[in-house]
Amino acid sequence: MKEVTVYVPKDSAALAVGADEVAAALQVQCATRGLPLNVVRNGSRGLLWLEPLVEVATPGGRVAYGPVTPDDVPGLLDAGFLEGAPHALRQGAVESIPYLASQERLTFARMGVNDPLSISDYEALDGFAGLRRAATLDASAIIEEVTNSGLRGRGGAAFPTGIKWKTVRLAEGPQKYVVCNADEGDSGTFSDRMTMEGDPFVLIEGMAITALAVGATEGYIYVRSEYPHAIASMNEAIARAEAAGFLGDNVAGSGEAFRLSVRKAAGAYVCGEETAMLESIEGKRGIVRSKPPLPALQGLFGQPTAINNVITFASVPIILSRGAQFYRDYGVGRSRGTLPLQLAGNIKYGGLIEKAFGVTLRQLIYEYGGGTRSGRPVKAVQVGGPLGAYVPESQWDVPLDYEAYAAMGAAVGHGGIVVHDDTADLSKLARYAMEYCAIESCGKCTPCRIGSTRGVEVIDRITAGGGAVSSQSEQVELLRSLCDTMLNGSLCALGAMIPYPVLSALNHYPEDFRIVEPAHPPVAS
Repeated sequence: MKEVTVYVPKDSAALAVGADEVAAALQVQCATRGLPLNVVRNGSRGLLWLEPLVEVATPGGRVAYGPVTPDDVPGLLDAGFLEGAPHALRQGAVESIPYLASQERLTFARMGVNDPLSISDYEALDGFAGLRRAATLDASAIIEEVTNSGLRGRGGAAFPTGIKWKTVRLAEGPQKYVVCNADEGDSGTFSDRMTMEGDPFVLIEGMAITALAVGATEGYIYVRSEYPHAIASMNEAIARAEAAGFLGDNVAGSGEAFRLSVRKAAGAYVCGEETAMLESIEGKRGIVRSKPPLPALQGLFGQPTAINNVITFASVPIILSRGAQFYRDYGVGRSRGTLPLQLAGNIKYGGLIEKAFGVTLRQLIYEYGGGTRSGRPVKAVQVGGPLGAYVPESQWDVPLDYEAYAAMGAAVGHGGIVVHDDTADLSKLARYAMEYCAIESCGKCTPCRIGSTRGVEVIDRITAGGGAVSSQSEQVELLRSLCDTMLNGSLCALGAMIPYPVLSALNHYPEDFRIVEPAHPPVAS
């Protein structure tokens, strides 16, 4: 009998629901039955409600079954699972699953398809084509390609990537660095982790292209400590890439050197801010630096440093391999290309959705997410992590676009989308945002350190109806004034963006704050 290849994901989300046990059960059962089996541990496709999603390679293509438990394995084999036969868990041809088929997967094109640590698998799917092309170009041509693609930072700031790289390239310094911010701490986000676990070479390739563009010879990937599988995957992938000549003294035959290493994060949310991250890499406490100077001019160890997040770097290889115009053809306005959106919270079908900019929240919530897991109406959707605004239904048809969201007082951020049903109390969520800021503040600036603590107190007084010496409406005015101070006076985005969830909750869901007196009309979303 011919050996059959079966794919069982080793992504953290799949491991958490028993993927290792499923793989072991398959091997034991097939060995007992004399069925030749080749188990490949792939990355996740991002259909998290179906994990572990097991795929069988058949002459007609890969067929998916899920969610599979170890107890399901004997029945699956009895039903002809290895031939792609019908079963209650059969999801059909993988590429035809509607959740996947309607996406535009550019950055995540290989996700779940291959063995994440196989260089030959990666190259078979256009891997390292961008780096090989970059190795034949001069630095200015690489930067021009990225600039023309319209790629902007996918970590939340949305700064044009090509402009940042050009600044580093032209900066004076004896040593230049490339640093990847993989301290993915936003609620409801997991695209960075999925990339590092499921397609680590795309991150390595993107960082190597960046190094050639800016003239850097050393790079670091700063990975949050809560991602042990991602850390292990990146370390192994770096070793293999260096052995294959894609890192080291002669990157892809370019004649340029670039060495890469992983640094485990210190466990603080504020270290996701780029300058606090640099402090942490240098072995110091993660405290935000004052700017200027910008990291592009004086970054890691005081040298010019190109800092981007995982998805930004992972978007670069396809731009170099397929050309700037190919990438630019996706998206709307000044938001070009695609964004991996992470759908989480009270949602029926949570997972990773890569779409071109312009998709709407309503599409994501209902066409992909299937509504709430609880079956109750959706009340609010937080976009952009714990610092993101709560978006009401009246704004769910606004195209997902950096400028459109900024205009309504929100931010796309890292693409995290957390859904809440009608049982959510937005006053409690607003209070939690302030409390979270107080806990996670590095303590360097007063608006963030003190403002967040006072914010908790003010929200408590609002929901209690006011206070001994002031009315409820006066407390509402005080909260707005406090948010204005934090927004305009904080050193970094932690203090400056906490007003987004607080004010959006206050403006769109005043009834949750139990406001009974007329308040000042909303001034921001």
